[in-house]
Amino acid sequence: MNISEYKDVYVFVEQREGKIQNVALELLGKARDLADSLNEKVVAILLGYNIDDNNTKELIAYGADIVICGDDKELEYYNTEPYTQAICKIISERKPSIVLIGATTIGRDLGPRLSARLATGLTADCTKLEISETRELLMTRPAFGGNLMATILCTAHRPQMSTVRPGVMRAREKDDSRKGETEKISVNFDKSKFRVRLVKTVKEKKDMIDITEAKILISGGRGVGTEKGFDELRALAAAIGGKTEVSSSRAMVDAGVMEHARQVGQTGKTVRPNLYLACGISGAIQHLAGMEESEFIIAINKDKYAPIFQVADLGIVGDVHKIIPLLTERFSK
Repeated sequence: MNISEYKDVYVFVEQREGKIQNVALELLGKARDLADSLNEKVVAILLGYNIDDNNTKELIAYGADIVICGDDKELEYYNTEPYTQAICKIISERKPSIVLIGATTIGRDLGPRLSARLATGLTADCTKLEISETRELLMTRPAFGGNLMATILCTAHRPQMSTVRPGVMRAREKDDSRKGETEKISVNFDKSKFRVRLVKTVKEKKDMIDITEAKILISGGRGVGTEKGFDELRALAAAIGGKTEVSSSRAMVDAGVMEHARQVGQTGKTVRPNLYLACGISGAIQHLAGMEESEFIIAINKDKYAPIFQVADLGIVGDVHKIIPLLTERFSK
């Protein structure tokens, strides 16, 4: 393999029912930084059916120089084999140096399949991406349960591939004045390998906002304890209003009090709300990895030596079951 032939930073753009997912815009922002360091281009891979021109313009506005569009009925909904064949064709022909994928349910299915077919490495759940002095991608991720950070390089194979969780990177400000190119490709699918087909899509009705999109998060840990305790947090969220949601630490998910979709942390979701209110959370490193980039952190804990206070902008030492009702009463007024 002649590594010098490989160049440019490619981003797989995840879309669902024609709507570009936020993680793709976040990855474009990071890809822009990496490409600028290398003096190379950012290329977005957008697959779907009847792709809206506004989507390609949006990707360019968020940092892409080129948008490659694969428009085919087989790509209307995500299915592992058609998407893998399409992206393998693009990568094999164009030889990108770096490929970034969101660590969503789709990305975690797609990434390993691409890695195996392209005979290259894949570093999952990266929290930091940088370019080394030798122009290689430094991919940093938590290891050993989050107790240390490992920086991984893929020196002998290309492309260098990594998945990144939603909320870890920051999207750039949208710039509608940016100019870019759009290229349309066609894929001759080997349909003999299609073993799975989509029969029906069933959507779960949810009134809650995804915690990664919430502006304010009220998160509970062991100190909140029970369902009744989380009802107090929900009452506070209702009093504050707006995009305020309730989340939790892993301990409360393991206890069956909260669902996994509400979990913040290394094995949950990474969040960046404007305000993160940590209630009865001690601050284990696995939890901090998922919320320490929040704009403003308030911690409530009766243990004044709790690690959460080391990252908090404001700390309140006291019983969460006494403090939360007082806050709710104040906001209600």
